[in-house]
Amino acid sequence: MQATAVSRAPAVVEAGKRLLVVDDHPVFRHGICQYLSQVSEVTICAEAANAQHALEAMRQHQPDMVLLDVSLPGTNGIELVKHMLAERPTLIILMLSMHDESLYALRALRAGAKGYVMKQQTMENILDALRKVLSGGIYVSPRFSEKLIFKTIAGSTGDLGSPVEKLSDRQLEVLQLFGRNKSTREISETLHLSVKTIETHRTHIKEKLGFKDAEELMDFATEWMTALEG
Repeated sequence: MQATAVSRAPAVVEAGKRLLVVDDHPVFRHGICQYLSQVSEVTICAEAANAQHALEAMRQHQPDMVLLDVSLPGTNGIELVKHMLAERPTLIILMLSMHDESLYALRALRAGAKGYVMKQQTMENILDALRKVLSGGIYVSPRFSEKLIFKTIAGSTGDLGSPVEKLSDRQLEVLQLFGRNKSTREISETLHLSVKTIETHRTHIKEKLGFKDAEELMDFATEWMTALEG
């Protein structure tokens, strides 16, 4: 279920920074809005369920900060970060995701986000992340922070040794869904893209990772996701 238009959150006392919440899961989105509406540092100025509505909300409500899910229908969250910052360079963006940091955190920071927090963490952790980026800091988990420090010291240009760094953000998302044994049609429905577009992504993924055929790619995707989630 997706919102059909930009929606205003329930009215709250005007205080703190104006916050836009972008997530395509209504229950989670409303839940976090309700929780954060009790926090003095922020005022929920709007909610949105996809990239188009998020951009409309940003232009209409002029938020100081955006809490943004990585996985959105159509344009994904990391691409949306780039679009938002192109229009509002001073906007503070905190990424929120169900995906492990090793998949998207570094990509999010490179795109211009100020932090990355996982949905599996408690509301208190999410609030801590929000306060950290509002104060001008960068938020990632201590575990991932150690990896970033090691990467800087080592002078690596990859993303902590992952072979999928060659892929675009959308291609990574497609590979992840193939790894969960989703069919091309199921992926097209999930991402709101055509089957032909998904097939094109699959071809490019295969070429970038050096696989000889689609079967070899699918075997890798399944093993990769099993290792990642195991």
